[in-house]
Amino acid sequence: MKIVSSPASVPSLLLACVLLAGSLIGLLSMISGCQTVPMTERRQLLLTSEQRENEMGLQAWGEILKDEKVSANKAWEQMVRRVGQRIAAVAGRSDFQWEFQVIESDTMNAFCLPGGKVAIYTGILPVCRDEAGLAVVMSHEVGHAIARHGGERMSYQTAQNLGKTAIGMVMQNQEEQKQQIVLTAYGAASQYGVILPYSRRHELEADEIGLQLMAEAGYDPSVAPEFWERFSSMKQGDAPMEFLSTHPSDARRAAALRELLPSAMNAYKSAAEQYGSGEEIPAAG
Repeated sequence: MKIVSSPASVPSLLLACVLLAGSLIGLLSMISGCQTVPMTERRQLLLTSEQRENEMGLQAWGEILKDEKVSANKAWEQMVRRVGQRIAAVAGRSDFQWEFQVIESDTMNAFCLPGGKVAIYTGILPVCRDEAGLAVVMSHEVGHAIARHGGERMSYQTAQNLGKTAIGMVMQNQEEQKQQIVLTAYGAASQYGVILPYSRRHELEADEIGLQLMAEAGYDPSVAPEFWERFSSMKQGDAPMEFLSTHPSDARRAAALRELLPSAMNAYKSAAEQYGSGEEIPAAG
């Protein structure tokens, strides 16, 4: 096939590169075995061991705690630990070394590293409002960890690099300009056609897992879609178009969570204890 740089060839080139990236990930998924995500049962590509992921998480946790300021607000610390422990108790990962910290930062964010290290930034606390809102955030982040999304993203990156290497080998006798055109098209196509869609799928999957976890932990799951609507209204600046983003739109997340509410409400009603919305998050001071 002759590769040319005319505008008419670009859509076909991009499509071919998307198919190449997708096929490579599919092939590696079959080679790596039938790994599935807990709760959703989605098959996933994992080329790293969970032990390695957890070791990396522990190392990153130590570096983060050196660089970030842990909050001195004891009321926040106690609430985050209480909510986190309730979620951890139903997460099915007693082997994780669970730890919960509140970090002083205006960033509206949180994370859970592989192995169970969870951080909540103080900037997101006003959005949470109460324990149930906090449970939405924490259970979502825990969902990422138990689904091994971090390891899956590393595996996608490996697959992407393998595809780039393969293209380079196939085209090594072609003109340099043609090589650059194809490699650039492959990079863009794999990023926007494969990597980012998978990232958005991870977010929706973590939402789904998190909704179930917070319900089983005894927090009212109907708070979840309300949280994302509130989060959207409190964010500053215009959100990027969804296909350019690692995250689905907040409106899409809220709608998806509402569809999952009937099942989550059944889990909530069956919880050993029901805390509803729990306590309100204390004001700073």
